[in-house]
Amino acid sequence: MNKWLHAGIAALLVNLTWLDPTPGGVALAAEGGFKRALAGYRYAFPRDHANHPNYKTEWWYYTGHLASASGEAFGYQLTFFRVGVRPKRAPGRSPWRIRDLHMAHLAITELNPPRFTFFERLARSDVGLAASDNKNYLVFNGNWEAGRVGDGQRLVAKQGGWGLDLRVRSLKAPVIHGMDGVSRKGDCEGCASHYYSLTRMATAGELRVNGRRVAVRGESWMDHEFGSGQAGPELAGWDWFSVQLSNGAELMIYRLRDRKGQTLAASSGTYVAANGVTTHLKRQDIRLESLGTWRSPHSQAIYPARWRVMVPVLKLDLQVTPVVADCELRTPGSTQETYWEGPVRYAGSLGDRPVTGRGYVELTGYAGAFRARL
Repeated sequence: MNKWLHAGIAALLVNLTWLDPTPGGVALAAEGGFKRALAGYRYAFPRDHANHPNYKTEWWYYTGHLASASGEAFGYQLTFFRVGVRPKRAPGRSPWRIRDLHMAHLAITELNPPRFTFFERLARSDVGLAASDNKNYLVFNGNWEAGRVGDGQRLVAKQGGWGLDLRVRSLKAPVIHGMDGVSRKGDCEGCASHYYSLTRMATAGELRVNGRRVAVRGESWMDHEFGSGQAGPELAGWDWFSVQLSNGAELMIYRLRDRKGQTLAASSGTYVAANGVTTHLKRQDIRLESLGTWRSPHSQAIYPARWRVMVPVLKLDLQVTPVVADCELRTPGSTQETYWEGPVRYAGSLGDRPVTGRGYVELTGYAGAFRARL
């Protein structure tokens, strides 16, 4: 069964029936009905931390910077994906009817000396190998899981001598990205997601690093998105940046690219002031320059490797530097994508004051055009 799933995941992700609008303004799939991410969605927490089974695609994305008492520094990424194959209300009760596929990625970055280690998983929910709860926040894939505990969350993942067990607690209210409840990913109706972040989370717990147990503390960032077929047909990849600034503010931006490398109009971002007040940023508000490249010795893909990020309306000007060059994930057994995701440092100015920061960058579509329609 698992062998068949691994071999067939690419075809499932690309060839599943996608959504078309129907009369009455309700977006339905030919196979029974997944919702599109449309304007007017009203978020409610903690409800929206949980699973949204009426949408085809969903992910919970954690990244963070951690350090031990002795000064060892680490980055981490833990991501859970859910892809709906059949809507929850579709007929049929056989345990072998696939309703959801669950994928997960785990990466631990050691900063000194530099080393990047990653793992992937794929499972189906129908036979209990993975699941996500739509009433209480819990998502798991084998012995990897994320869920609500008290006023925070617990993240657990174990893979041989590697893994993590972390408690995270948000220091700010959830930040809603986009306008009128949707974060656009293309020009067509429904080419969007419902997308929010917990932009600064106090973090403490333990890493497993090649068999060693290391007590760590630091800060994390969580992204949660859900939608159906939200990627526009022109999308070839994206550059995504998260920033936690030393003045208590945060920034998220994403640059969507077409197959010619041009920036798409739906590219946008959000600035979060130290007091939690948010500012939506349109494509024209953001300037992004590549200052260097890195060639992967694994895929031979050439990625941008340093950047200048400018937001003139905020008088924000940052230089971005990867902490470790080789943070490429190759995932033939799950999402079928090769992408770069790693910790970065920021330095520059906000207004007339110097500012530093740290965060993560994700780069897709450089090892081949992004194939999976989300």
